[in-house]
Amino acid sequence: MTAETKNEVTTVYRVKGMTCGHCEGAVSAEISALPGVTSVTAVAATGEVTVVSGAPLDREAVGAAVDEAGYELV
Repeated sequence: MTAETKNEVTTVYRVKGMTCGHCEGAVSAEISALPGVTSVTAVAATGEVTVVSGAPLDREAVGAAVDEAGYELV
C-alpha cells in the first residue's frame, strides 16, 4: 500500500521472519539507510514495515535492504 502526501510517500511493506524488537531494529536500520527515507516503523507482531520517503522507493532496493537484515520482503 502506498499513499502520497505533500512531498512524502508512505508505503507499507510485509516482511517475513521478524519476531522481536531486535528484528524490528535490524530491518529499520537497513531500510533507513536507503536514499530519501525519512522514517521507518517496523512491527514484528504484524510483519508490517511502514516507510516514509521523499519519493517512491524501488521495491528491489527495499527488498535488498530487508534481505541484508536477514529477513524476506513478501
